Amino acid sequence: MKISKTDWKTFQESLPELRERYLAEQNKTFIAILNDDKRTPTEQFWDTYEAMNKQGKILRDCLDGYSKSKMGMHILLMHRYGMMKNEDLEAYSEELRNWVLQE
Repeated sequence: MKISKTDWKTFQESLPELRERYLAEQNKTFIAILNDDKRTPTEQFWDTYEAMNKQGKILRDCLDGYSKSKMGMHILLMHRYGMMKNEDLEAYSEELRNWVLQE
């Protein structure tokens, strides 16, 4: 699929917002684990650590090494992991939206 200049610009401009929104959601999960009275402090720590490592891998998969030629793959990953939502796709061309949603 050929990436348009407009879609590439939209993608670059949206990354900080998408990342911050996603991390705000994930931070709530980490806080819930840390505040879970049914877990011991040790379990809270290690469960949070494990969840943060998992999210770190997702962030690296979605955000590291992005380029125009890899943009489609990164958008698919971001959409799959929930970092990019269907409503976020509205900012992109119809061709790109259709391509992402059919995958």
